[in-house]
Amino acid sequence: MAKLTRKSSGNFLRVFDIPTYQQSKYSNERALNYYSNGKWHGYSIVKVQEKAEAIACWFVQQGYQKGDKIIFVPVMGSADWVLLDLACQQAGLVVVPVHPTSQPSEIEVIFRETQARLCITADTGLYFKFTTELNRLEITADLHHLQSGEKGFFKPLTLERAVHDDSIRLDAIRNAITEDDVFTILYTSGSSGIPKGVMLSHRNVVSSIKSILTLLPLEPHHKALSFLPFSHIFERVASYSYMAFGVSVYFSQNKDTFAHDFRTVRPHFCTSVPRVLEKMYDFMLEKTLQRNWLKRKVIRWAMEAGKQYRPGTLKPMLLLKLAIARVLVLSQWRKKLGGRIRYMVVGAASLRPEIGKLFSASGIFVVEGYGMTETAPFISVNRFEPGLNRFGTVGMVLPGVEIKIDSPNEEGEGEILVKGDNVMKGYYKRPELTEAAFTPDGWFRTGDVGKFVYKRFLKITDRKKDIFKTSVGKYIAPLPLQNYFMQSSFIQRCLIIGFQRPYLTALIVPNFEWLELWCTQEGIHWTAPEFMVYNIKVREKFEQEIDLLNEEFPNYQRIKDFILCHQDWTIESGELTTTLKPVRHLLMEHYQKEIDRMYD
Repeated sequence: MAKLTRKSSGNFLRVFDIPTYQQSKYSNERALNYYSNGKWHGYSIVKVQEKAEAIACWFVQQGYQKGDKIIFVPVMGSADWVLLDLACQQAGLVVVPVHPTSQPSEIEVIFRETQARLCITADTGLYFKFTTELNRLEITADLHHLQSGEKGFFKPLTLERAVHDDSIRLDAIRNAITEDDVFTILYTSGSSGIPKGVMLSHRNVVSSIKSILTLLPLEPHHKALSFLPFSHIFERVASYSYMAFGVSVYFSQNKDTFAHDFRTVRPHFCTSVPRVLEKMYDFMLEKTLQRNWLKRKVIRWAMEAGKQYRPGTLKPMLLLKLAIARVLVLSQWRKKLGGRIRYMVVGAASLRPEIGKLFSASGIFVVEGYGMTETAPFISVNRFEPGLNRFGTVGMVLPGVEIKIDSPNEEGEGEILVKGDNVMKGYYKRPELTEAAFTPDGWFRTGDVGKFVYKRFLKITDRKKDIFKTSVGKYIAPLPLQNYFMQSSFIQRCLIIGFQRPYLTALIVPNFEWLELWCTQEGIHWTAPEFMVYNIKVREKFEQEIDLLNEEFPNYQRIKDFILCHQDWTIESGELTTTLKPVRHLLMEHYQKEIDRMYD
């Protein structure tokens, strides 16, 4: 086999080849950017390579060997995380990102299974959390954090460049790393609660990046703002994709600086999750209630017009309505995001079609995609060109990826199977799980149920394991129902219940900010969520909302009763996955008495 060297600039075969690829094509002077002391600072792509190589040499000097595991505990992305990631890759080390909200039981499984030598956390708070946890578990690992100037700071980050002899040693290690070597192990439990380590190779991730290089409307001079967690494969791969495009990546400081970062960076593009767009939508609705009757009427008219948006429509009246709505109201969204953003890709969970239409009508073209950790992560995505985007679907299959619908029913629905270079090597130290995840002829079982609509657009209809049958013999796919009921401004989260029960009920988390505004407007005394969920008038309002939405469905798909939860479900409690999907078995357990009472 020919040696792979970092000097091969015409292509990239391993993830850490991407900076060299960018330098040869674009030589970006602001490749990675961070905010400090009141302004944005940037690393050139040359500086990125020098610093990453220096840190990689430090690992070699300290005796780290190819295949050693290094645990990252990030909160959001940052230039430092990318530098550390690139350094570990070049030294042949395997990065294992851990979510900062991980439960003690998950932390124990990950550390014991990987036998990680080093753990680096985002800040001192997480540093002390993990120190305490590892001491309790009697697990030995070297711990550091990224908070400069504090005790425990990971000092190799300050290194600028490697000495010549170390670079020669590193070259030998780097050249021996192949496309099929493990790039990362990401632990995912989904809604099952059992952590399992997904092994992704350089080939897996590089194939995903290359599959979108011709599809996204990005140019080397563009700016992208990164604000999603770096522990998720979606944002981590997105960061490397930006580098392959020659785009300047700006890393948001934290969730509290979200508005400031958009305003000062003025990005052209970002990736997002549906919850961020939903919060912006809810904010617009809340502001509507605070206006006088005329402004409320104008805003509502504009939002209803936006929901009629169709990509590439030529109907004159609709085009006129959208233009007026954009001028009067919808353009305010784009202004709040810096005024220059044009494109957004949304993934990780299902996006409500009306929100996607509203943002697109405002001039921010939103497309939804689909992927999994096991597929590094991209499988399909809608396109930005007219006619190649269908709201309510996750788009068309990416180049180099194959999809097959397994055992489709009369409506064409079945489990989605995937094949391609993007599919994982397997689950770390879990051969039995790996074998179960693939068909005998090599197709990966996603566990998602879907079908093709409009001939070539993939639509996800549910998770295979979540579909249930009621006691009267009706099959229920809860996901589309949950998403449908969440279009009510009063409903923040919803879980449909009915397995082996005579009818459907639901757990509902109210949108408490919106509910409080409504109560104020209606003259209802507001106390606290734990009391308001039992308020008779509040309960009547939710009954009206649900009855109105129920009209769209046959009797067996209608919600007959519901529980209003007085607090939001959280990742920390285990009630939500890290991608904000409800963990059904745990929520059912937490609310078992209330659920039984609905059926009694």
